[in-house]
Amino acid sequence: MSLESLGPRRVLDDPAAMRAFAHPVRLALHELLLRAGPATAAEAAREVGISQALASYHLRQLARYGFVEQAEARDERERPWQVTDAVQEWSDAEPGSETSAARGLLERVMAERALSRLVEWQRRRQDETGEWRNVGGIGNSYVYATPEEIAALGEALKDLLEPLMARVFDPADRPEGSRPVLLTRLVVPLPPTGRPE
Repeated sequence: MSLESLGPRRVLDDPAAMRAFAHPVRLALHELLLRAGPATAAEAAREVGISQALASYHLRQLARYGFVEQAEARDERERPWQVTDAVQEWSDAEPGSETSAARGLLERVMAERALSRLVEWQRRRQDETGEWRNVGGIGNSYVYATPEEIAALGEALKDLLEPLMARVFDPADRPEGSRPVLLTRLVVPLPPTGRPE
């Protein structure tokens, strides 16, 4: 299996698209469509907790930049939306460029969203069964590695995640007891200490 088997893969290199995607409501709507499949603006609004007009506006903005598109309607009255690609990656931008600034904004908003989800999890962890209570949380590892080794680690992680990511699009493949899980990977190169290492 490869990431291509999960559907189209998009490399974000347009600063305007990156900034458009870096909106908390749009990220929430995009995630909802990934998790639940096609949904109308009214359905999405109820799930995300916003007005239908606001959901419709943000879905149109996501469509403008190619993140969602109209899905096949179940009847003539509804207009469901669906995601266009399952995987987004960022371009490697020149430092100080508009793309670099947009990438930084997108990464910050996504990290803030992941941290708020962690806080939410911590609030409800005690209400979970033991199995789920023990799998959520955060870990920290300090390593010494080259850029090539970190890139290889990222590729190995992608390989491990692909079969699990495929279940997003095929509910029949989801084992009993499975549920959505947010995995956020933060890779932060630290500055040298100034001492011989």
